[in-house]
Amino acid sequence: MHLTKEDIKSLDKAKRLNIINSITGIKPANLIGTVSEDNVANVAIFSSVIHLGSNPALLGFIVRPTGEVPRNTYENILANGNYTINHVNESFVKNAHYTSAKFPSEVSEFDRCGLTDEYLHDFKAPFVKESSIKIGMKYCESIPIERNGTILVIGEVEHVILPEEIVNEKGYIDLGEAEVAGISGLNSYYKLDKIASFPYVRLEEVPEFETQT
Repeated sequence: MHLTKEDIKSLDKAKRLNIINSITGIKPANLIGTVSEDNVANVAIFSSVIHLGSNPALLGFIVRPTGEVPRNTYENILANGNYTINHVNESFVKNAHYTSAKFPSEVSEFDRCGLTDEYLHDFKAPFVKESSIKIGMKYCESIPIERNGTILVIGEVEHVILPEEIVNEKGYIDLGEAEVAGISGLNSYYKLDKIASFPYVRLEEVPEFETQT
């Protein structure tokens, strides 16, 4: 299959969406937890969380255009400044997936989708209790992406909560051991298995490779 830009534009909307959402490969499956000004705990699945830097520790994610469609996650972040990023584990991918429904703002996805919210003292955002890796974030800034109206939301890491046994002496996290899931497109979930680990690459240490055929 070879699709040109014109071919892509002419595709059925759903097929175009699925192809373009899938071609980047496996993405992280994360639940972002927030709380409204009315103290309703909100949680929604995202596959766009990215690393932006480690000093300071910054993460970003993409919010779709706001417009007429309520974006409770983004509104809650702007209102109180805190949110959480929680890895989706293999054991609750179905629960996590259904948080993508457009629930009214007064309905908590935690309650509706069978997940448990938990809190740290003086941190106004819910973590997902069932998640093995949890990150507490402080909102920093939003960068509009003019081409399609989406928004890059940037935050700084304030808390990291995870099992000590999945972190090695160098700080590498074994996501397979943590049993977290990955996502392709909008609705296909995958197990993550570690297949190799290589050293930091120095030019003089690059081996001679044979051409792959």
